[in-house]
Amino acid sequence: MTTVMMERTGMGVPSVGMPGMATQTVGSPTGTTGTNYVMVPRGTIKMEKCTGGMKVNVTCDDKTAVGMVQSLCQMLAGGMVSCCTVLNGMTVGVCNFTMGLCTCETTSSGVCITVTSGDQKCCEMIQACCDCVCVQCSAGCTCCVMINGTPICCSTPTQSATPSKK
Repeated sequence: MTTVMMERTGMGVPSVGMPGMATQTVGSPTGTTGTNYVMVPRGTIKMEKCTGGMKVNVTCDDKTAVGMVQSLCQMLAGGMVSCCTVLNGMTVGVCNFTMGLCTCETTSSGVCITVTSGDQKCCEMIQACCDCVCVQCSAGCTCCVMINGTPICCSTPTQSATPSKK
């Protein structure tokens, strides 16, 4: 199975301010079911610190999943990149990478998202987010990488022990 069904309404925290990710309010239009499911490719997420920030390598084994991840990244290019960690269906943490420049490039088996900043303090925040997500996932959380609040891939990430030399 290379995809996972996720309910988008329960992924965000209302006070975080991710549009479309908070639970619906009382004033929602009639006729809606209140749930918003999306099929998300399942893959392997590898996070590593690099000079100036971090890299998120998303790889998939299935060619269809690879194409879906790459298409989602191309469609959502320029949007806010974030990572959401979930444990037993509850959101544990959300890291919004607003403090850095996010670039997405396609690879043969997925995508590589790079988040960097020339500011030393912003770089420290980016790398602290990398550590935070990896610690939560080593404790059993699942990570979902999102662009503009749209999930592009879910997995349990791994962290490289040494920073990338690039």
